[in-house]
Amino acid sequence: MSKNKKNLIRIIVTAAAFVPALVTYILFEDNMPFWAWLIVFVAIYLAIGYDVLFRAARNIIHGKVFDENFLMIVATIGAFAIGEYAESVAVMLFYQSGEFFQSYAVGKSRKSISELMDICPETACLLTEEGESTVYPDEVEIGSVVVVRPGERVPIDGIIIEGEGVLDCSALTGESLPVKKKVGDEALSGAINISSVIKIRTQKKYEDSTVAKILDLVENASAKKAKTERFITRFAAVYTPVVVGLAVLIAVLPPLVISYSDGAVWSEWISRALTFLVVSCPCAFVISVPLSFFGGIGAASKRGILVKGGNYLEILNKTDTLVLDKTGTITKGSFEVVRVVGDRKKVLSAAAAAEKSSIHPIALSIVSAAEKDGFSISDTLSSSEVAGRGVCAKDGNRTILCGSALYMEENGVKFSPVENAASTLVYVAENLEYLGAIEIADAVKDDSAAALSALKAMSVKTVMLTGDRREAARAVASSVGIDEVHAELLPNQKVERIEAELNADSGEKRGAVAFVGDGINDAPVLSRADLGIAMGALGSDAAIEAADIVLMNDSLMQIVTAKRIAKKTVAIVIQNIVFALGVKIAALVLAALGIASIWIAVFADVGVAVLAILNAMRALRVKDVKTPESYNPLDTQKAAIKP
Repeated sequence: MSKNKKNLIRIIVTAAAFVPALVTYILFEDNMPFWAWLIVFVAIYLAIGYDVLFRAARNIIHGKVFDENFLMIVATIGAFAIGEYAESVAVMLFYQSGEFFQSYAVGKSRKSISELMDICPETACLLTEEGESTVYPDEVEIGSVVVVRPGERVPIDGIIIEGEGVLDCSALTGESLPVKKKVGDEALSGAINISSVIKIRTQKKYEDSTVAKILDLVENASAKKAKTERFITRFAAVYTPVVVGLAVLIAVLPPLVISYSDGAVWSEWISRALTFLVVSCPCAFVISVPLSFFGGIGAASKRGILVKGGNYLEILNKTDTLVLDKTGTITKGSFEVVRVVGDRKKVLSAAAAAEKSSIHPIALSIVSAAEKDGFSISDTLSSSEVAGRGVCAKDGNRTILCGSALYMEENGVKFSPVENAASTLVYVAENLEYLGAIEIADAVKDDSAAALSALKAMSVKTVMLTGDRREAARAVASSVGIDEVHAELLPNQKVERIEAELNADSGEKRGAVAFVGDGINDAPVLSRADLGIAMGALGSDAAIEAADIVLMNDSLMQIVTAKRIAKKTVAIVIQNIVFALGVKIAALVLAALGIASIWIAVFADVGVAVLAILNAMRALRVKDVKTPESYNPLDTQKAAIKP
């Protein structure tokens, strides 16, 4: 039986004993000696509060005196001392009820995060020369082959070398739809194989794989406290001894100053002081504030958004400038041929023959387009690449040049520059005779425009930084609604642009600047921004390590969801602080004046704590932002943007 269930049973049993004892005490108080009533209520008190007594004694021994356990013990034992037996038991019963609600709420918050722990496979099926063997994932070396059967989780990141399957990546990315995978595709650890047997060649060690990194991020998230959390901790450390001192003054000072004939009864002022102590317990905001941030982190992780700490939710909430990389962030990072100028067969066949041995994404897109059209591709040419210019391929008397306009000019090729091209252009010539040009575009992600539109509605300024050509950058920016574009930037120039955004003075109080990127060259910018957001599924390890928030399905729509979660979480935190402090201050004043009874004190302490905790649990529930209907992770053949 869980600890929570045991505590619930103890509360119910104790309440069942306390209610008839209280009724009997009210009706027949004079029919029994005080010591008999004392024994009855002490027995019930010990049944419900023995653990609080133990914690208070242990903390005092270790030098931690002023905490909620100490306040509860002083208040309840003091109530016994002045003959308020029933009130003492009631305070402890309500306090334990509040503790139960807190524990339940924390468990609820943890549940969404702990589900991530289940993504960790316990074993891996390693394929060796002797056959298959079952080993622990951390025993598998890079380059090994593992077999994943239907229903099993991928143990380590790798490339599929045999078989085709459908992987459920929902625990990693938050995307409910499964993803088709074939030979040559990457399989991330933690994904569930739901179709046929696949073989994967591992590319990383287990400790560097996706699943291990996710678990590490989640486990360390609570270590990074938000500013509000740190403020509450410091506040409670000062607040508690101050209210204990005030309670002592309330109990001692009036009877010493005011004569007995004027109404200064010791028992009355001690009762007021004890009521003051019960009210003063700061557990409502001490508990609810970190619980709210924990709930926000849980809500985000459930949707494939990994937040490395509550402080980053606070920063995201005040972010008013979002700076984005282009390739792999706004766009898919996969190039496609969108237009051929000249005879399509001649141009594509020649270019594919020249580019066939290259692994550059642009070269791969040209070869893919030629193969898709069924054109024959010569494999007899030997190619040499001129960095930043193009490729020269030769075979006997045949020479093919593929590259930029500058490369054509350098080789004396007479050609007609293609006008109004927004994307990358590759000019093609054979034996110095111009054949035509190929326009290649990086396809925009299906939900980029919708996500950026939603962010604009949240008053977030969007800026794009890219090393790509100005024309290509402006075309992409125009298609998705980016506010400001800076193109043809080197990595150090991206950092300079972020510095400019951070130092911008708009005449008003500046919000935070967040940067979204996915490449190794984005790592310095991610670290420099107020908030770094990395694409986790396709992003580089360096970018993920440098980032504060990781988007596991590489969708910008997740930023919209994350900002909504951050906004709701921070709003709940502020609500709880204002509500708890407002009620506390009012109740403290009433307690000092003798107007508030110990029952009002119980509500002001436990009641407020329960309400604040229940309010904090709302952070777990945030409506998902729907991606456009056209978005389908199963569809691997997306159309490129049109010129």
